Amino acid sequence: MLRIVFGRLRNAILIGVLGVLVMSINNAPMAFAQSDAPKVPEAASEPSKKDGAEKAPVENKETEEDFSEDLPKKSITSPPNINQYTPPPILRDLALLPFPTRRMHELILEAARTGDVEKLRPYIGYGNNTTMLSLSGIEDDPISFLKTLSGDSEGHEVLAILIEILESGFVHLDEGTEQELFVWPYFFAQPIDKLTPKQRVELFRIITYGDFEDMASFGAYIFYRVGITPKGRWRFFVAGD
Repeated sequence: MLRIVFGRLRNAILIGVLGVLVMSINNAPMAFAQSDAPKVPEAASEPSKKDGAEKAPVENKETEEDFSEDLPKKSITSPPNINQYTPPPILRDLALLPFPTRRMHELILEAARTGDVEKLRPYIGYGNNTTMLSLSGIEDDPISFLKTLSGDSEGHEVLAILIEILESGFVHLDEGTEQELFVWPYFFAQPIDKLTPKQRVELFRIITYGDFEDMASFGAYIFYRVGITPKGRWRFFVAGD
């Protein structure tokens, strides 16, 4: 009788042990899977606006100056209304120019004196930084366009005009504003009908008397002029109004 009881007890213990082993084996893959699975990083909480999440990118003011085309064309290339203000002083001393402006002035002159209009290309620039060569804009290559402005096919005439203009006196316009410029020749900002005899002689080095009569009727100098910014950007080389 005791053998039967102990036998049944032993069998029950064996069955219990086997059950525990089976459960351990069945659960083992899940445990290993859970331990081996790569942890999924917690979703980063969305930073608040105070942390700079939607802050506008910091603007590069230097780039904005070198490449901006948003300045009104009328205010930077057309003669100012000289009847409504006192004309600015006529300047002749290049030492008064900011260094970047003076350097660009020198580089343009050096390029023009070579007789090769292609030498102007590095200073005319590219894309939005291109020097304005026409009030209505151009679609051609800038150097090719300059050649079309010249009486000869090589652009020598337009280079001669550019030299005469840059060797003349100049004016400082809109000082302290975004539109600040140094402009050659000074006639751009002077009442053309009030020029002195000496100034008229200077003017006739650039234009003919017939041109002068047309400009007197218009009320302002509208032949070629050059504008360079205080930071040395060649802003325009245009004629007309």
